[in-house]
Amino acid sequence: MSQGRERWAARLTTAGVFLVPAVALLFPSGYSVGAALLFLASLLNIGAWSRCRPSREMRWWIACVLCMGLVWAMDINAVRGWASADRPAKYLLVLPCFLQLCLCPARAGVLRLGVAAGAIGGGSVALFQNLVERSPRVDGFMNAIQFGDLSMLLGCMCALWLAVGSAGGKRQTRLLLAAGACLGILGSVLSLSRGGWLAGVLSLPLWLWLLARGHNHRRMWHALAALSLMGLLIGWYQGPEVAQRWTEAVQEGDAYREGVPATINTSSGQRLEHWRLALEMGRDRPWLGWRGQYTAEKTRRVQAGEIDPTVLQFDHAHNEVLDMFAKRGLVGVAALLFFYLVPLLVFWPRRLDSEARRQEADDQGVFALRLAGLAIPVLYTGFGLTQVFFAHNSGNLFYLLMVTMVMTALQQRRAAGVSAPAMA
Repeated sequence: MSQGRERWAARLTTAGVFLVPAVALLFPSGYSVGAALLFLASLLNIGAWSRCRPSREMRWWIACVLCMGLVWAMDINAVRGWASADRPAKYLLVLPCFLQLCLCPARAGVLRLGVAAGAIGGGSVALFQNLVERSPRVDGFMNAIQFGDLSMLLGCMCALWLAVGSAGGKRQTRLLLAAGACLGILGSVLSLSRGGWLAGVLSLPLWLWLLARGHNHRRMWHALAALSLMGLLIGWYQGPEVAQRWTEAVQEGDAYREGVPATINTSSGQRLEHWRLALEMGRDRPWLGWRGQYTAEKTRRVQAGEIDPTVLQFDHAHNEVLDMFAKRGLVGVAALLFFYLVPLLVFWPRRLDSEARRQEADDQGVFALRLAGLAIPVLYTGFGLTQVFFAHNSGNLFYLLMVTMVMTALQQRRAAGVSAPAMA
């Protein structure tokens, strides 16, 4: 009976690993389907939890998640009741999924196909909304910024897998990854979410440098040529809209800094006003922030004429670090940086000794997993410059599960005798 449950748990885990990215953008809360399967698998396999021996990297990651859960718990208050406990509860409930993934690590091939399917699905939804529904700004089934940025992340992961060539001679897989890269990035373009474009552009030199440093220069030039071709195709399809959005952002930012009336009500003006407010509020309570009193204090400052009323339209500061500083102080900022930093260090490709380099050269999938995993914290950091990504359920669950699945896929490679990355 126990073996039967473990087999079913393993099957559900494989399905969950595929579905977390594959259906994330296909329907409302699509990312929750895979999460639910992973949670169910962990309950079926509860008798094996005592055998779980997380790797050193996984223990650091679990510590990160617990720290962030405690930070979110700072917002719990009697006024909002159970609603204020929603986010810390999710961070607690995801821990059994981590244990199950340690016992039954994600397989790289399944995860790669799931990411490709998710990017293709997101881009297809974007094309349908743009061409059939004639939507000027696609949003899938969530906030347009969340949709566009997650589509960008999936597209970039496909592009990195493709650039490394980890699919080997499997032409069908390479075609799927190429389609995923194009459609994922196109989904971001059609969402008109400039924060995702900024994150992609800022991270591009990093990917090219890592490809040249850890692989070879030929791959780097191939990747640059493919990206140029992709950029030309997307520019031909959506170029004027992209150029207009960039021009608007620059003009709005310049007008706000010059104090032009009414510019605070623009997209860029609102963000800059929110950033100013968050910085001031954080300075007033630098250690623990305003916690559950953020909205009340913001309203008081508006009524006192200290800040423009436009800031009342949103409950966050449109910048991950500044929002954390205002609401939870330097303690929250430290936990957030820890949350970004540990996956960065785990996935960062280190310079290896000659034997490890020889082993890795024989298995390009290890390097591809490193870059795909690295894309998650790198792009999330970029998204956080103009959006509070962790204010949304999609941002939290996707980050938690994708980091864990890539991490355990690397763990499986190590178990197979291939060197995997350690904390740098």
